[in-house]
Amino acid sequence: MTEEQVRVNQASQLRLMWWKFKRHKVALASGIFLAVLYGMILICEFLAPYDLHTRNVDFIYAPPQRIHFFHEGEFVGPFVYGRTMTLDMDTLKRNYADDTSKVEPIRFFCRGDDYRFWGLFESNLHLVCPAEGGQLFLLGTDRLGRDVLSRIIYGARISLTIGLLGITVSFVLGIVIGGLAGYHGGIFDLVVQRLIEVLQSIPSIPLWLSLAAIMPATWSPLLIYLGITVILGLLDWTGLARAVRSKLLALREEDYVLAAQLMGARSGRIIGRHLVPGFMSHLIATATISIPGMILGETALSFLGLGLRPPITSWGILLTEAKSVSVIAFYPWLLFPTIPVILVILAFNFLGDGLRDAADPYK
Repeated sequence: MTEEQVRVNQASQLRLMWWKFKRHKVALASGIFLAVLYGMILICEFLAPYDLHTRNVDFIYAPPQRIHFFHEGEFVGPFVYGRTMTLDMDTLKRNYADDTSKVEPIRFFCRGDDYRFWGLFESNLHLVCPAEGGQLFLLGTDRLGRDVLSRIIYGARISLTIGLLGITVSFVLGIVIGGLAGYHGGIFDLVVQRLIEVLQSIPSIPLWLSLAAIMPATWSPLLIYLGITVILGLLDWTGLARAVRSKLLALREEDYVLAAQLMGARSGRIIGRHLVPGFMSHLIATATISIPGMILGETALSFLGLGLRPPITSWGILLTEAKSVSVIAFYPWLLFPTIPVILVILAFNFLGDGLRDAADPYK
């Protein structure tokens, strides 16, 4: 055999999966993109130019500012021009215009708004800050003068983690219930299948709304966050449980399952150690599809006012600012939170395609 063939034959399963995954360029790029996003949520206080609740009352509904590098033919570096505001007395709309006489350089690794890093440590260090006495609104401001870019960065922490926590709840329920139903069958399987049919027959959005509405208004934002996570997980396990059951019905008749039973292995070990790894590619594809579905679910509930509530900030909460058609017509930058939602969902789908193919590297 050639050196390449020897290297392939001696490689471990994980290494073979990694080699195949790397050949899927779109999936690899999506994985890097998601890894960067999930890394950013760990330091969102540092990355955001402003604190989450900082208000700039003189710049309400300010449009996005453009970054410039040259002023009057001379290189200055990244900067924005100052803003002047006039009020249209007929429509009461604020009109902003750049004041080219005010050059406001963008500062990096600078001191700005105070914040508590993860609620533990006091700090005021930011990656990007406006000029001294200036403003920096790269994605505009909302009705309270809060920076949209900073709120999108903070909102990513909630919107991205709620999908991971929800899929954890869903996977535990789906694999355990579906695995026991498929492995043992009988009355338990019959009851589980009827329960799944009942849950899947209920329209998802009204069920979301009813479950979200029963959460007490007196709950703290943290309890509401955990409640929404559990709701999304409880409603998503049925499809996975049915898929696990169908796979285990076929695999439980294999000789290696009988050998494990004769050696005294318990049901939990047989399911977790021998049966579930046999269709891991399907589980990976299901996870990468379910996570964006849960992100969309949280966004929809929050947009309708029955999900997360302020002061918690998520991408769905931010989109509540754009409920009115008139607001969208005058201030279209309030729709910017939809961009990360779309990009994350596409990235998860592409990543799922790559992982599904890589999970079976011998094909």
